[in-house]
Amino acid sequence: MDKIDLNLLTALDALLSERSVTAAARRLGLSASAMSRTLARLRAVTGDPLLVRAGRGLVPTPRAISLRERVHAVTREARDVLSPQSDSLNLAELERTFTIRANEGFISLFAAPLLMTVTDVAPRVRLRFIQKPTKEAGPLRDGTIDLEIGVLGDFAPEVRTRLLFRDRFVGVVRNGHPLLSTTTVSPEHYAAARHVVASRMGHVRGPVDDALKALGLQRTVVAVVPGFPDALRIARQSDLVAQVTQSCLSAPRFADGLISFPLPVKTPEIGITALWHPRMEADLAHRWLRDTVIATCRSS
Repeated sequence: MDKIDLNLLTALDALLSERSVTAAARRLGLSASAMSRTLARLRAVTGDPLLVRAGRGLVPTPRAISLRERVHAVTREARDVLSPQSDSLNLAELERTFTIRANEGFISLFAAPLLMTVTDVAPRVRLRFIQKPTKEAGPLRDGTIDLEIGVLGDFAPEVRTRLLFRDRFVGVVRNGHPLLSTTTVSPEHYAAARHVVASRMGHVRGPVDDALKALGLQRTVVAVVPGFPDALRIARQSDLVAQVTQSCLSAPRFADGLISFPLPVKTPEIGITALWHPRMEADLAHRWLRDTVIATCRSS
């Protein structure tokens, strides 16, 4: 490509359209002499006279006639490629599948209202929700997923983020659990109970354990499960105490038969975040998806 001057395409398009060096020069904001030199270069590059004198005007050669539509199409396409993206998006005609990676709790709570909002304005859009076994950024980078929902943590440095909402941990037990015999659950009573914790990576300890340790206490964890719904199912059918996020209990099928209570120790708030790769930052449809997810989560 070093020897190809793509600016010649624009000049050739103007010359073939105007069939006049002066008119083509005026169209491109050049002097007539500069356009004449450009025509000479075009003749040298193509090996064809392109435009020849006929009386006081110029007429195209057969080669020029055969090139006219192709040159015009290529020039128009090049302008489209090198112009800013349109800021309009026809949602009614948008046909696209967006893949969102999120945990089961988020899907149970937000998938239905999100789908109602999306399909109402963009009936041809499909949302595909998938589980998140890891926080690997590869799927965001290669476009396998469009949006990641979760706790920010240690993620790829280039990833863009927006806070969806803030959450907190609560304790959960079955209705009638002995721990509920007192008005307030004390740290001592909480630590003395037996616990089930949810950890995708299988971790036993967490912020609650650090807070209990500061008080000289230690809880007994007898089960570790992959997700909050698993912990809630176990708590519903046993005397084990589960620790889940408050938002998880907003889904009725998870909260049925369970009672939640504030943890007796202080733990950090959790920021639930939307993450996407910067290559999708300017994509109008993706921007609309992000804004819709954020609005749905905050309104819910």
